[in-house]
Amino acid sequence: MQEDINQNLQKLSTWKRIFFMAIFAVMVSLVQIVLQLIILLQIASMLMTGNPNTNILGFGKKLSMYLYDIVLFLTFNSERLPFPFSEWSLTETLEKKSPR
Repeated sequence: MQEDINQNLQKLSTWKRIFFMAIFAVMVSLVQIVLQLIILLQIASMLMTGNPNTNILGFGKKLSMYLYDIVLFLTFNSERLPFPFSEWSLTETLEKKSPR
């Protein structure tokens, strides 16, 4: 058991994953702040015009898909590093599958 733990601690891939997880944990916080601003802007748009702002609507959808992509990585449901360390492709794929 102790030998297995020592081997896991010595794996470069383990430490590399932890490093990227720390980066993306910070990214989650930043993305959430931006999403909260988008929510407030959409509420303001609904109150003033009766409709959501279509420009912000698309950006909010892409940003929420990006957040989902990061969460998949952080919860070990994906080995693929999210953008900017890889292509934006998964986010685009998720966007095509989602309604609206």
